[in-house]
Amino acid sequence: MRKLSAILGILLLAGLVAGGVLLLSWDIPPPTERVEKVIPNARFQP
Repeated sequence: MRKLSAILGILLLAGLVAGGVLLLSWDIPPPTERVEKVIPNARFQP
């Protein structure tokens, strides 16, 4: 049972490290669509 727990722990740690490496090396492109919002003039008056 102790060996099984150790193997599962090592696999979990390896999965976390692999996921971190994937996220660090993945070149995710930024969104390219334009966003325009209309802000009312009343918001800027004191």
